[in-house]
Amino acid sequence: MSAQTRFILQQYWGYPSFRPLQEEIVDSVMAGKDTLALLPTGGGKSICFQVPAMAMEGLCLVITPLIALMKDQVAHLVDKGIPAAAIYSGMHPDALELAYNQAAFGRLKFLYVSPERLQTNPFLEALKRMKVCLLAVDESHCISQWGYDFRPPYLKIADIRPYMPKTPVLALTATATAKVVDDIQVRLGFKEKNVFQSSFERKNVTYNVYHEADKYGVLYRKLNAMTEGSAIVYVRNRKRTQVIADWLNSVGISATFYHAGLDAKTRDERQDLWMKGKVKVIAATNAFGMGIDKPDVRLVIHMDLPDSIEAYFQEAGRAGRDLKPSEAFLLVSPADIEKLQENLVQSFPELERIKLIYNALGNYFNIPVGAGENVSYPLVIHDFANRYGFSVVEVFHTLKILEKEGFLVMSDSFDEPSKVMIKASRDDIYGFQVNNPQYGDLIKLMLRSLPGVMSDFVKINEEVMASKIGTTSEKVIEQLKKLESYNFISYASRNDKPQVLFLSAFVGVRHFGLSKENYYDRKKDAEERVKAVVDFVNNDEECRSVQLLRYFNEKTKKSCGRCDVCMRKTTNRVSYGAIEDKVKSVMGVTALPVKEVLTRCGEYNENQVLDSIRFLVDNGVLQLERDGSVKMRENKKSRQ
Repeated sequence: MSAQTRFILQQYWGYPSFRPLQEEIVDSVMAGKDTLALLPTGGGKSICFQVPAMAMEGLCLVITPLIALMKDQVAHLVDKGIPAAAIYSGMHPDALELAYNQAAFGRLKFLYVSPERLQTNPFLEALKRMKVCLLAVDESHCISQWGYDFRPPYLKIADIRPYMPKTPVLALTATATAKVVDDIQVRLGFKEKNVFQSSFERKNVTYNVYHEADKYGVLYRKLNAMTEGSAIVYVRNRKRTQVIADWLNSVGISATFYHAGLDAKTRDERQDLWMKGKVKVIAATNAFGMGIDKPDVRLVIHMDLPDSIEAYFQEAGRAGRDLKPSEAFLLVSPADIEKLQENLVQSFPELERIKLIYNALGNYFNIPVGAGENVSYPLVIHDFANRYGFSVVEVFHTLKILEKEGFLVMSDSFDEPSKVMIKASRDDIYGFQVNNPQYGDLIKLMLRSLPGVMSDFVKINEEVMASKIGTTSEKVIEQLKKLESYNFISYASRNDKPQVLFLSAFVGVRHFGLSKENYYDRKKDAEERVKAVVDFVNNDEECRSVQLLRYFNEKTKKSCGRCDVCMRKTTNRVSYGAIEDKVKSVMGVTALPVKEVLTRCGEYNENQVLDSIRFLVDNGVLQLERDGSVKMRENKKSRQ
């Protein structure tokens, strides 16, 4: 089988060979075995199901919660000439039906489905008619209640396996503890344990923790010293992404910012600028990065503490995908740990408060009790919070809790362009035009300029269509809606708002309840994950890489030799003379800001350089000025 899959890899993806462990995973799948693949961020997980599926007869069903990622992968497959489609919240009913039919009639090779769709009647009816050769479950850690991102709809995946009893499942994830690894296999109904796990060690990535009050100073020096490649700066607050990007631009470092609150078009534009190297740095919340495969990220800098080691490892892991030396810096100020613990408290609103917000959602969307199951609604959190007098923070965290309890599913805003499909037959089109001449120009334009519009949904731009037929976009939209009311077309207007999909019928206040066990168990798990982060940043005695590997149950005694801990230990064993000589060599006759001295001594660890500056000041080699700068004076002595 390896020769066939290698040929497919070369033919469609242009790679002459597989990355480490990919081929073994592919061979396992081709042998019909249930398989769990643990590959690091950037390890090429999608190849592990896309290549074998191309070698097998039938459809590959891919389960993933990431709408933006599934749309991106579908687009890439279609560009390669591979028929693929995606099903997710907020789609036009006719687009859903079309995708199901294409899958059932064997016209697709890949069907991407969000997990909440698995228990809907339309999906199950279509599944009965599909010939599924492989079930791929991406982000499979979401199936485990012990995972850091548990999602109840994932528990339903095993329920569809009886519809395809001979079909193997391939579960994929980048981060999972030993407990989660076992849980994934049990909950997906593996016939036998079968795990392929590459080392979590990233030998080309150096992890550093800097305890530093002047975070902006460190940020500037690290980015300014970066001579090639790009960088990501992570923060927890949306507003700070813009503040940081604006500040970086003001000091001559090209930057943009990204967060889930921006409209989808703006997010795509900014991501594109960064991907193409037109800006050096992107300041972002954790909404950025999933599925991004940019090889030349040299720096990932966290200005705030993440809320779990899993999240940190995944985000820091976006550095150095080209296997060249890269660095991750976690900047910690004295108040950060207290702030992280405050965020933890905010993440679990009181149970009564959660009930109030759930009830308000029903009023906001006008959902009667007993209705709303499997219906998507556009939600702008700020508008909802303002209308009912809640804080945005408590609404956001309540939605997360309701999601983990299986009441609903949230998706960030994504850019779904307008689409149209002509439903009328060719025989009916002529008669309709004769009887409704006011739509003639628009109908002719669609038939002439939208290939495939008679059999599939085609993307449109109402403004462009309006200019071509000499009218306004408002008029085009009005006519498209009218044509849909006549059942002549299906029209899905542009959607760029976040969606909330209710997984169960809306219940009244009297019958609404949360599992206290789940609520308090999840709170305890969250507390343990926060403690792990605090322990990591406070452990200045053990190599950072060793600490991270141990968290993921990978034991090693071999230190990286490059992180802040290792460098400090190395420096303690050797003379500071070389560093002090460097400091003296970069000094001129005028005073220099300490930041400038650190920049000019960039080949050394900042803490070492600062220690050397202090020593030289204390011993009369350097003079400390009132403004905090330093300058040379008569050299009295140097460290022996």
